[in-house]
Amino acid sequence: MRLPSPHEDVLRISCDDCALYDSSWCEDCVVTFLCGGPRGSSSTVVSLDACEVASLGVFQRAGLAPRLRYSKLTAAIANGPE
Repeated sequence: MRLPSPHEDVLRISCDDCALYDSSWCEDCVVTFLCGGPRGSSSTVVSLDACEVASLGVFQRAGLAPRLRYSKLTAAIANGPE
């Protein structure tokens, strides 16, 4: 398996694909936190590389950023939201 380079996108989040979109979970999601988008605004896409994902984890563990609440629409229908 090939490991991603430090600046290659490894995480792409689209609010349009999220099963929790436009719910109370949006307000406590790191995507809303990072983008500052109001609840209900669509077409928000965030792409993070490996370094950014690692940095975000540091902020989350320190309590400085909320966790990612993203649950892909098709997976949530099959398994329920995380």
